[in-house]
This record gives sequence, C-alpha cells and structure tokens, in this order.
Amino acid sequence: MSATKLAKMMGGLLLGSLMAMAPAAARDLTVVSWGGNYQDAQRTIYFKPFAEKSGKPLLDESWDGGYGVLSAKMQAGTPNWDVVQVEAEELALGCADGIYEAVDWSKLGGEDKFIPSAVSECGVGAIVWTTGLGYDADKLKAAPTSWADFFDTAKFPGKRALRKGPKYSLEFALIADGVDPKEVYEVLGTPEGVDRAFKKLDTIKGDLIWWEAGAQPIQLLASGEVVMTSAYNGRLAGINKSEGKNFQIVWPGSIYAVDSWVVLKGSPNKDAAFDFIQFASLPENQSKLPDYIAYGLPNVAAGEMLKPETAAELPTAPANLESAIPLDTDFWVDNIEALTTRFNAWVAQ
Repeated sequence: MSATKLAKMMGGLLLGSLMAMAPAAARDLTVVSWGGNYQDAQRTIYFKPFAEKSGKPLLDESWDGGYGVLSAKMQAGTPNWDVVQVEAEELALGCADGIYEAVDWSKLGGEDKFIPSAVSECGVGAIVWTTGLGYDADKLKAAPTSWADFFDTAKFPGKRALRKGPKYSLEFALIADGVDPKEVYEVLGTPEGVDRAFKKLDTIKGDLIWWEAGAQPIQLLASGEVVMTSAYNGRLAGINKSEGKNFQIVWPGSIYAVDSWVVLKGSPNKDAAFDFIQFASLPENQSKLPDYIAYGLPNVAAGEMLKPETAAELPTAPANLESAIPLDTDFWVDNIEALTTRFNAWVAQ
C-alpha cells in the first residue's frame, strides 16, 4: 500500500472517530405539543416570542401521545425532538426509564413557585386540564348532566365519541354505571371492575366514534356527526372564543390531570430547551394562556394574575374541582399495557 493511500485511509478512520465522538449535528430547537387551537395559542404566546427573544428559529410539531413513540425515538438514537409536552403517565414512565433530562428547579425560581403536582425531577408542569363530557348547547334542547346521559341513547339518540384507548373510556363507563367517581380506581383495580366497564361500553359500542387527536372531538361536534363527546375543556372553551360556538362541558365526573414539559435525553439543544421551558413558565407569559384556551396554570403567581371570571372557567376553579377526580397516574403506569391490549381486542371484535 502506498504512503498516500495509507495516509488517506488513516485520515478517514480518524475523521470517522471524531464524528462518532462529536455531539449531534446542530439543528433548530424543536418543541412538540398537542396541535389544534391549543398549539395555536402556544405559538402566539410562547413559540414566536421565544424565537424573537433568542434570535434563533423554533420549530413546532404536534403529536397524539403514547409512550411508545418517545421510547422508539430514543432507541433509534439522538432524538429529532427536543422539548415535548407529555401526559402524566408518559412523564412517570420516561423518568423511570431515564429518557428525559433532569430539571434544575433553581433556574425556574424553585419548586415552591409551582403547584405540587406540576413538580417532577424530570418534568415541569405546563397545564392543568380536564377531560369531560362535551356537547353543543345550540343543538341539544335538553343538556346532558352526567356520563349516564352519555350512555343513554334513548334519551339522547345519535353517535357519540370517546378518546380511543382504555384510559378515560373505562373510568367514564364505570361512572355511568353508578360507581362513585371517587371510587372509580378502586373498582377498576379489580378484574370484576374491568369486566363491568367493558360491559357498559358494550351497550353503546354501535354508536361510538373513536378520536385520537385533541382537535377531533371539536370537529365532530361542529359537524354534527356526534351529539356529545369526551373532550378537553380548553378545546371547548377555545372554539367558543374563536368561532362563537356554544360548546359546553359537564364538570361532574370529569377527570383532571397535569401535562408537563420534558427535554429528551441527549438533545443537542438541551440548554435552549430548558431556556424555552423557563420562558413558558414565567408568570407574565403563562398567565396569557387562558385568554386563548381555558387550561389551569401550574405557576402559582400566574394563576393569581387572572381575572376572577377567567379563573372560574378553569379546571382549577374550586367549584369545578369539587365534582371532578384526578387521573390516577400510578394506576395507568401499572395497567396501561394490559388494558390497552384488551381494549384493542374489544374494539376489533
């Protein structure tokens, strides 16, 4: 082998080694949320102002959730997402698996600046939100008042919609079947309780439409394709403001939860990602969100900045919390896989 060829080969090996050791190629900060009118609001109050302040582009994408999506991205190598808004069980699973970067709460003003359920070692609370029974008050002469009404196709004929998956569907089925909302997870934690929930779902299976993205139930109501649907409270209130709809939510029997911002492990934009989370968590920024969409605010000071009439529309209002229940994250972390398998088999029958 000639000296020239040897030098070229050694140079190539050295370059390959350096590339392997080098950090992932720089790319624009990418933030992922839930789409629809919620992400429209985030774009206005968080994404664009942060990009202007930092002087660097911010890309935003949307997803429909699912821990498997994040797990697969991490197994494939350096993720192409940086900041992701996740649900409570996705937060818990990812923290346990070590796929999120640790949060330095001192840079966010300290843990005491946030409501307790918004604080995690690897996630920062973004919103408090509720899933409840939604309907178009302009189209129904008599308003539904409970999940029992949702399952009553004689009193309220027509199609209805639920989020596709066991989570929420099983809880609402048990509440409709007479289980006290505060005892739902105790009942659902037994084989008999699971059987009871699926049996109740059987009663309306032919009238059900399944949705996956948060914007879909709003579209289904607007088109008249369904008479009622499970929906996120903020989406209902948001469309009322933006398009003059009269979509309402039934607070009794609703389920509230906290979504969190996480930074995926190994993000090449880790510092910028946490800078974004800090920006989105500032009271003066977070307090703008309810003007667009009615979600509760994890930052305590942000909540204190709201007008009383605005605060009354949020899941965190005492009157709305009183008849709602919190999502049992531990239950779903332990049972999501088995119940999803059973749910998918039931849907396919």
